[in-house]
Amino acid sequence: MWTPRVALVLLLALAFVLLTGVVDGGMGVSPLRLLDQPRFPLANAWPGLLLAGLLLVISRRLLLSFGLTFLLQGLVYSVNVLKIANLGTPLLPDDFRMVGQLRRGGMHLLAGYLPHSPWPYLGLLTGVALAVAMWRYEPPLFPRRTHGKRLLAGSVLTLGLISLLAGLPVWGKIYNGQVLWLEPWSASATSTHSGLLSSLMMFHLHYGHGKRKPDRVAAAQLINQSAASLQQSMQAPATNGPLPDIVVVQSESFFDPTILRGYETSNFAPNLRRLAAHGISGKLHVPTFGGGTIRTEFEVLTGLSLRYFDNLQFPYLQMSHKAVPSLMRTLKRHGYETIALHGNEPAFWNRSTAFKLLGFDRFVSQSSFPANAAMDGKYMADSAMTDEIMRQLKDTGPPQFLFAISIEAHGPYDVEPANRAERDAIPVPDGITGLDKRELQTYLYHLQHADAELGRLVAWLARRQRPCLVLFYGDHLPGLSNSYRIAGFVDNKDMLAQAGTWLLVDPHRQGPSRQEDTAAWLLPGILLEQAGIHDDAYFALTGLIGPQLAPLTEAPGAPPPPEDSEQQQIDQAMSSIGQLRMDGKLDKLLPKPSSPPASGVAHGGTEPAQARGAATVMPR
Repeated sequence: MWTPRVALVLLLALAFVLLTGVVDGGMGVSPLRLLDQPRFPLANAWPGLLLAGLLLVISRRLLLSFGLTFLLQGLVYSVNVLKIANLGTPLLPDDFRMVGQLRRGGMHLLAGYLPHSPWPYLGLLTGVALAVAMWRYEPPLFPRRTHGKRLLAGSVLTLGLISLLAGLPVWGKIYNGQVLWLEPWSASATSTHSGLLSSLMMFHLHYGHGKRKPDRVAAAQLINQSAASLQQSMQAPATNGPLPDIVVVQSESFFDPTILRGYETSNFAPNLRRLAAHGISGKLHVPTFGGGTIRTEFEVLTGLSLRYFDNLQFPYLQMSHKAVPSLMRTLKRHGYETIALHGNEPAFWNRSTAFKLLGFDRFVSQSSFPANAAMDGKYMADSAMTDEIMRQLKDTGPPQFLFAISIEAHGPYDVEPANRAERDAIPVPDGITGLDKRELQTYLYHLQHADAELGRLVAWLARRQRPCLVLFYGDHLPGLSNSYRIAGFVDNKDMLAQAGTWLLVDPHRQGPSRQEDTAAWLLPGILLEQAGIHDDAYFALTGLIGPQLAPLTEAPGAPPPPEDSEQQQIDQAMSSIGQLRMDGKLDKLLPKPSSPPASGVAHGGTEPAQARGAATVMPR
């Protein structure tokens, strides 16, 4: 029955839809779009309408219910603004997993991205105060007893809200790419056209549940087609002499600034450039931008491409409690001791648990560093990380694999560094001013330190008697979105299409230089080959097939290859291979090594690298 109270609820619901479109700002959900494509702004406001309706049933207060919902919705939009400002990408469903990291050492890191101005916090407190006032003084819209109508309405709204948050398939009839606008490779474009809340729902429904079913036939066909080359690769000569120690440095946000206009002739990384003259180096395509370090980290440690795991946005937070195939497990079969090293809280990103599942023997985290470890800016200095690498590497005993994760160059970049004069002397491209200038200078200040520590580490390793390999790479570009937009890139592509950099070098050998562009998930196969370890069929396969697929990861969330192309067939088969590998079901399809995995001398070797010959960085 149409009553003034029903009319008032509908009127406030309409205002809520229109105001949500205003706050959203997306072109597809602006208030005027309610006239020509109403399903877009209505779908974007629907989660809020459900919540407001449920609060109305519970509280019986109309303004309180819609006001409190709008306040909570405003918080989501505020977080989205912060993420775009710092990382260049909008919110995605898996970002909400970060809430659980606040009590695991993540609060100090995430708090750095919060606004420094008091006004947002005063606005939030004002909103809370208004909610309290409405709770106390707003008269109820309807009586407490409604003869079951209130219970029925509350039950329906609760089920609707729970099913929406759970991502039940029925909601896919509203939130899908045919009804709204979905660009799977671009959350930014999706949220601009469909609205932030609709985009969150679409990614939640279509990419947040389950996983692809592997095609065993396609996987077996690709392996069989590569069988001859695979057997030849696995029968390559083993290392003549002791296996090398392996040091992998994942350098926070490291990239070569020469790809940025205004820095074409700069030399912020002289050690990287010098070492690349006798090693393997090139562009590195990674599955993330501005943040999400563990995405690149996961690919490097497992050799699995996250392109094939839509449901695995933050892998360490979503891993089950079973062992994961990894680079470390292959190395341990050859007698390696495997150590992870990171000057931060071990529980953040769930690393303490994930590293056990990945096969690390030890995890040296912040509490194990010296109490006087150097700090620079907000985080531990890269010099302290280099010092700890030197402490961990032993001169006797089995070969060691050490995976070091730096943190000095982590954002935000508005924290003053230890040496302001050094930072302020760094030039910036024309047009970059104010806070953008200061943040770019601060980042480059830390990048120069990362490069200097690379040079110091390699020089120290060259003086040791044990053979060694050093793999150095950046996990992603820093989230300096405004500077990128102002200056632009040399290749005229956008910031999401820019590659990082990587280097593999033998500190004992001045070998020929080799340029090789690759992807993060292909690095372990390259590393094992250079170490003289060839018996892992999966990593050998990535070395054969991977170069054809590396360009597909030239940008985070890049589109798939052309339909019905040979590259698409290989890509789909490799997807099934990756999923079978993750599930521990791939070994039956792979050829077995023709010799036991005891290549080289696994223990106690101190023979200089010059005497080995086979484990040097040479062209393949």
